[in-house]
Amino acid sequence: MVPDQLFEEKTDAATGRVKMYRDNPLYFLRRSNISLYKSFLLYLYYSVANWLPDPPRPIGSLAMSFRTWLASRIFLSSGKNIKIGRNVHFGSGKNVVIGNYTGINHNCWIGNDTIIGDDVMFGPEVTILSGSHNFDRTDIPMREQGASQRKPVVIGNDVWIGTRVIILPGVRVGAHSILAAGAVVTKDVPEYAIVAGNPAVIKKYRTITSS
Repeated sequence: MVPDQLFEEKTDAATGRVKMYRDNPLYFLRRSNISLYKSFLLYLYYSVANWLPDPPRPIGSLAMSFRTWLASRIFLSSGKNIKIGRNVHFGSGKNVVIGNYTGINHNCWIGNDTIIGDDVMFGPEVTILSGSHNFDRTDIPMREQGASQRKPVVIGNDVWIGTRVIILPGVRVGAHSILAAGAVVTKDVPEYAIVAGNPAVIKKYRTITSS
């Protein structure tokens, strides 16, 4: 799958510089083709629900339910019994898919075009990136070279992602694998693998057991 660009970028034909837009919600909505309904949900999520407490703080359970309800309507698809912790960011939620019984812990960043399977556990402050910047030219600033083609991240079922893991664009994480805390995952992870380090390498494989 080759996803469409998130934003319409206008490039100067003479210089190759990408037009810079002001940090204005109206520009954001116009460029990303977000419906008025989804724009309202995003406003509620980031302005209100995102700041509400997690359990076991007072009203934490109610706050998490409200946050999860909003996110499930923003994502392209969401399974049953998912949980979205406090201060989880996912941009506009475009093409984000989350499976059943998956929980995303507080302070995580989930890039657009991320596909997450069932029964996935997120530690706090996990970052999943699906996009980057062009940097081929040195005669103009990198910020004026536009975004590179986005590469979706795919995470299989029953994966444990430890605290502060970073997953780079285009990575596929196999089912039943474990990403140790602090790992920087730059390439695909096989099923049942346990990876750690920067860059992440396979330390061992989980023993397959039968029920």
